[in-house]
Amino acid sequence: MGDPVGIGPEIILSALINPSIYKICRPLVIGDIARLKALAEPIKNSLKFNAVTEPKTGVYHHGSVDVVSTSNLEPDQTLWGKPTALTGKAMISYIISATDLALQKKIDGMVTCPINKQSMHRAGYFYNGHTELIAEKTKSTDFAMMLAGDRLRVVLVTIHIPLKDVPIVLSKEKILQTIIITGSSLKIRFGLKNPRIAVAGLNPHAGEGGMFGDEEARIILPAVNYAKSQGFDVLGPYPPDTIFYHAQKGFYDAVICMYHDQGLIPFKMIHFTDGVNTTLGLPIIRTSVDHGTAYDIAGKGKADSGSLTAAIRMAAAQAALACKTR
Repeated sequence: MGDPVGIGPEIILSALINPSIYKICRPLVIGDIARLKALAEPIKNSLKFNAVTEPKTGVYHHGSVDVVSTSNLEPDQTLWGKPTALTGKAMISYIISATDLALQKKIDGMVTCPINKQSMHRAGYFYNGHTELIAEKTKSTDFAMMLAGDRLRVVLVTIHIPLKDVPIVLSKEKILQTIIITGSSLKIRFGLKNPRIAVAGLNPHAGEGGMFGDEEARIILPAVNYAKSQGFDVLGPYPPDTIFYHAQKGFYDAVICMYHDQGLIPFKMIHFTDGVNTTLGLPIIRTSVDHGTAYDIAGKGKADSGSLTAAIRMAAAQAALACKTR
């Protein structure tokens, strides 16, 4: 459910009012049933709620939302858009519970609604985001964040770090690892037989032969060349100001980006309302919305559930593909 005082509860109900979701999966909400019930009037939603203790006891019929509650927040102490340490702890409990269920194979995938990192820290969990928390819970050391839509997929080598630290953190090994994870995941999770990957440079014009930086020649190109020698169809480094245009035209299946905003700015320009965040390299299927908690509109019935619906569909598709290959 994500942050219980953000838009997570609202977009869940908006997404689950769509009967087509029940044709592709059996959606189970891990969250707080009272927070969901509190939204019935603001979003004029006629859904009913079914409290369950574990996945196998759900009914999974359209019109009735199955909920495993791992928190029981008091309505008069929980205000929309006002996070506290208590709501932060509740938020973390949803993530941990869903991860545990996926590891135990009681669910086939998890979809996460938006969280607030400061709220996470208030609750005593000092991670840069829930990706890092899930990676730790699943004992995953080699993982990557992908933002995916039907026109563009981007994968980040570095994620939530200051821009000034990016050249320090980047290495041939880290870039190579991201290429390998991306190529393998495009085959396993997306069903692409021969994925084609582009790699963006770090500097303007991909360094312009060393005039604007040497990272391209020193660490990015060696990683690309080694990945090629291992059988990956990967090209680059390309100038960051042109590669996304060609990728969204269909010339590449994914673009490897050196830092957060390099990938997310073009991605959100195209897929602001239907983009999906999925974590590659985990032993479980995990997708997420690609937006934040939107505290300013939480609880008002104004939130767009497009990204969540896309994330549910992607998780269901990956789970179906995984079942076929078992």
